[in-house]
Amino acid sequence: MLERFIYKLKHKSFKPFGKNSMTYVKRCPECGSVNLTYDDQKGEIICNECGLIIEEKMVDTGIDLEGQFDKSEKKGRGGAPISLQKFDKGLTTNVGEISDIYKLEAGQTRKFLRLKKWQERVSTSIERNLRLAMAELRRVASFLNLPSVVRDEASRVYNFVLQRGLVRGRSMESVIAACIYAACRSYNIPRTLDEIAEASDVERKEIGRTYRFIIRKLGIKVTPSSPKDYISRFSSILHLSPKTQNEALKLLKKAETSELTSGRGPAGIAAAALYVAALINDEKKTQREVADVAGITEVTIRNRYKELIEKLELEDKLKTKVASVERIESKSKSP
Repeated sequence: MLERFIYKLKHKSFKPFGKNSMTYVKRCPECGSVNLTYDDQKGEIICNECGLIIEEKMVDTGIDLEGQFDKSEKKGRGGAPISLQKFDKGLTTNVGEISDIYKLEAGQTRKFLRLKKWQERVSTSIERNLRLAMAELRRVASFLNLPSVVRDEASRVYNFVLQRGLVRGRSMESVIAACIYAACRSYNIPRTLDEIAEASDVERKEIGRTYRFIIRKLGIKVTPSSPKDYISRFSSILHLSPKTQNEALKLLKKAETSELTSGRGPAGIAAAALYVAALINDEKKTQREVADVAGITEVTIRNRYKELIEKLELEDKLKTKVASVERIESKSKSP
């Protein structure tokens, strides 16, 4: 037995069990021996004393150092990456699309249609729910133009919600919208509840109620949204200069020191700071334009604007510039 083991080691069919074996098994559960061997070809851990196969079907996630590719050889040894945005993480083999099946011969068409039907029948209720939910999640995330990392986080949160049975009694659309909002808050991506409500066709109150329920049940710690997160996005849509953007950030810093941001919506504070910064730098933007971008009313902009200029003592500095902007607004409103 020892001679055969040495022979296999020389021919690299076995590797000694060590740090790269992707497992935490240290001792044989049958005989207690620590003389273990890792077979990388079969994905098994074997006890050299009693021959017990301790682990099997292990997936090697390390780098393949032995794989040598020539220019003429196709690099087709790897598949598509695992994605949380797919209900099966992209690992399931599908029978085929209906349009492709009907291109086959009559006998083969009936055979593959029958196989496709049985593949859909044997799927569990969780898989069917995930298939519909992930399609809805991709649609809403595409509408909001969210990055891939936020989509993966929203998919992960929805999987946790589904596994704990928290979807029961709630619409799938509201849970998906709440998961996307939680992912945006986790990665400091500025998206308001109104924007997510518009993308998902779910009421704002329902999304907020479901969001609070999910973070309470899952114990997700989310930091409060900051007005600074909205500055770059709003200024990009309004085509404001970097100088105005920096001025708005300075105003927000002073507003935080004066405790003007507590108890107020971050989007309204950010929009008002941008409006004031645009006035200071002679970039004429009306309250209606800023309000439309921020998704708030002109009254909110006006109230936050008054609070900022009073607390930060900017009234004298902006008096003449406000008069010119008001003339522009009156002209735009007149028929």
